[in-house]
Amino acid sequence: MKKLAVLAAGLTASPAFAATGPFFSLRNTNFIVLIAFLVFVGILMYFKVPSRIGALLDQRAHGIRRDLDEAKRLREDAQEIYASFERRQREVAGQAEQIVANARREAEAQAAKAKADLKTSIERRLKAAEDQIASAESDAVRAVRDRAVQAAVAAASALLAQQVGAGQRSAGIDDAIEDVARRLN
Repeated sequence: MKKLAVLAAGLTASPAFAATGPFFSLRNTNFIVLIAFLVFVGILMYFKVPSRIGALLDQRAHGIRRDLDEAKRLREDAQEIYASFERRQREVAGQAEQIVANARREAEAQAAKAKADLKTSIERRLKAAEDQIASAESDAVRAVRDRAVQAAVAAASALLAQQVGAGQRSAGIDDAIEDVARRLN
């Protein structure tokens, strides 16, 4: 209630209620203010200020609408670019997985090939070593045989020299030559 009383006192003490005399008199401040306001509104209408303000507001609204349309278009472009980058990222991730899988398969194939090559190389070296061993063995057998033949020939020569005299030697040689000649023919 107090607030209402303060508001009523404030309105009754305003300068508008201080005017004295008839309303349509130049001594009445309310009338002078009314005439000034009407002249001001008339001047505004004469210079077409409301239509200019309306045109400016329409231009401003059109500019804002154009800016909003441009922002919407830019947003759509950005979303398309973002979607394109996401697709590209998925494609690149798929390609990377394929490259890793191919590299893994290739590495496994290379490892298998290297293992097979190593096995072949080991087999070849073992075969070469076995061939060398066999060759050395046959050379050793041949050398032993040659030594045995030489020893046997030497022993036979010594034995024959003791048993056979000088005359019998030439007859034995002649018989051996005839025997060889018969066998060759």
